[in-house]
Amino acid sequence: MNIRVLVCDDQDLIRTGFTTIIDAQPDLEVVGVCGDGRAAVDLAQRLHPDVVVMDVRMPVLDGIEATRLLAGVGVPEPVKVLVVTTFNLDEYVYEALRAGASGFLLKDAPSEQLLSGIRTVASGAALLAPEVTRQLVGRYASRISPPDVTRDDDALTPRELEVLRLIAGGMSNGEIAAELVLSQETVKTYVSRILTKLDLRDRVQAVVYAYRRGLVT
Repeated sequence: MNIRVLVCDDQDLIRTGFTTIIDAQPDLEVVGVCGDGRAAVDLAQRLHPDVVVMDVRMPVLDGIEATRLLAGVGVPEPVKVLVVTTFNLDEYVYEALRAGASGFLLKDAPSEQLLSGIRTVASGAALLAPEVTRQLVGRYASRISPPDVTRDDDALTPRELEVLRLIAGGMSNGEIAAELVLSQETVKTYVSRILTKLDLRDRVQAVVYAYRRGLVT
C-alpha cells in the first residue's frame, strides 16, 4: 500500500516540485496540496494522510501551529508531520519537535533525502540525524514537554531500558543490535514495545522522554 502524503507550502513552485518528486515513486502518493497551515489542518483531518510535509513560514496559520493541531499533545488521532524549511535554526527545530513533528529537513536537501525522510517518518522512526538529536534534545529536553506522570519507565524491563538509553544516545537499530549482540529484528521488537508501553509516537519522543527522566544526560 502506498504512503499517502499531504504537501503544504506557500510557494507554488515548491509544492509542484515536491509533488512531482513524490508521485514519481512507486510507493508514495500525493493525496493533497495546500498553501497555508489552516488548509493543511483541514485537509489532513479530511484525507488522513500518512505523512504531512509541512513548511514553517506560511500565511493564515504557520507550520508550527498547524503541526501542533495535527500532532501535538492531546490530539486524539495524531498525524505524522515532516517539517521542511529553508531555515536551519535550532529554535525552529525545537519548536517543531515541541509541536509534535516527527522529523525536520531543510529544503535544499537532495530529493533522495526528502523521499527517505517521508518513508522514515511514515515508519514511525525519527528523521533527525543522531548527532543532531543528541545536540538539540540535550539542549532543549527540559522545555520540550511538561512532565507526564502517567508514563512510568518502571514498566520497562532492564533490557528495554538499555535499548531506550541507546536510542537516546543516537544509535540506529543496526548499531544497537551490534552493541547488544542481538538481531535487528529483535531490536525492532524492543523499540516497538518501548513506544507502546510508554505511549510514545516515535523515536524522537523516546529520546526526549529518556532525557526528561534522566535516563541519559
